[in-house]
Amino acid sequence: MKFIIEREKLIASIQDVMKAISSRTAIPILTGMKLEATQQGITLTGSDSDISIESFIPAENEEHVNVEQIEEGSIVLGARYFPDIIRKLPESKVEIKTDDNLKVLIRSGNAEFNLNGQDPEEYPQILQVQTEDSFELPIDLLKNLIKQTVFAVSNMETRPILTGVNLTLKDGILNFTATDSHRLASRDIPVETNMEFSNIVIPGKSLNELNKILDDTEEKVEISMTNNQILFRTKHLKFMSRLLEGNYPETSRLIPSESKTTISVNTKKLLQTIDRASLLAKAEHNNVVRLMTKGNKMIEITGSSSEIGEVVEDLSVQSIDGEELKISFSSKYMMDALRAMEVDEVNIEFTGAMRPFVLRPQNDDPIIQLILPVRTY
Repeated sequence: MKFIIEREKLIASIQDVMKAISSRTAIPILTGMKLEATQQGITLTGSDSDISIESFIPAENEEHVNVEQIEEGSIVLGARYFPDIIRKLPESKVEIKTDDNLKVLIRSGNAEFNLNGQDPEEYPQILQVQTEDSFELPIDLLKNLIKQTVFAVSNMETRPILTGVNLTLKDGILNFTATDSHRLASRDIPVETNMEFSNIVIPGKSLNELNKILDDTEEKVEISMTNNQILFRTKHLKFMSRLLEGNYPETSRLIPSESKTTISVNTKKLLQTIDRASLLAKAEHNNVVRLMTKGNKMIEITGSSSEIGEVVEDLSVQSIDGEELKISFSSKYMMDALRAMEVDEVNIEFTGAMRPFVLRPQNDDPIIQLILPVRTY
């Protein structure tokens, strides 16, 4: 194998693929990165068995040459040293060459590295999801779906299924839902497909990595799945994740069908007020702040610590409908939910001091954030 490649292009692909490589894998060859050269371009692959990422650098695109002097072949290189070597090379082009004994020469300007490679035949066959069923989403919409839900997954391994985001597709509506049993985040979007599925649970860690490597573009991502894997494919990238096993809990019954008190409020102002109240609430467990309705479209937000002191702030809201209310909740959960909404105004619907409450955008975007209150009164 031999090729000369633009260093910046190679670095970008290495950074993507490295997100799937772990030094703690049980399969030694997976601590390496596979490079494969064909006349079409260079493919880099990394995997830790849970996540697999393949990044393709075309030999040329839009009349710009990325790779030249290609002699086809493949090699596996140790991911511990290879990325640092490429990053620190002196010139803008890199020559990579292998011999029959799996020795690898990396040359750029006057710098020359000789590395020991590994046999690419021993690298497992991954990213082979073959299915007739797939659907497409714009990349920017998928990134939004991830951002508005994945923060609510559980970090506790006691219920592994809750460490993932549940996907359901029915009647042309795709739903992402995440919950850690103290809060819930959910969003619907219409999709043009005849596909239907439920109980597809993707690890939150996988979605966070996918979100990092997808470019903010108008391009589409193709999504397909088998029994235990899901594949996201764009023009030059394949990202595969294993799915979590088990049944995701039925969450729709958690969402209250009616409310006793509704507050309409500016998202940014409420977020900033709760942020200030949390400065003193942090000192006590759970970062709990209190909200109380007052007359004349005012609410009072309080954060306190028995050791440090108390902060009380009145906030003017657009409207308050229904019964008077005193409620306590985690400032962190509330701030996470408000940040995820990405709208100017929200409606918060309460059904009592000890019942879950719901945040919805005023623009009718089908996003729901649900939070369980904390008993303090």
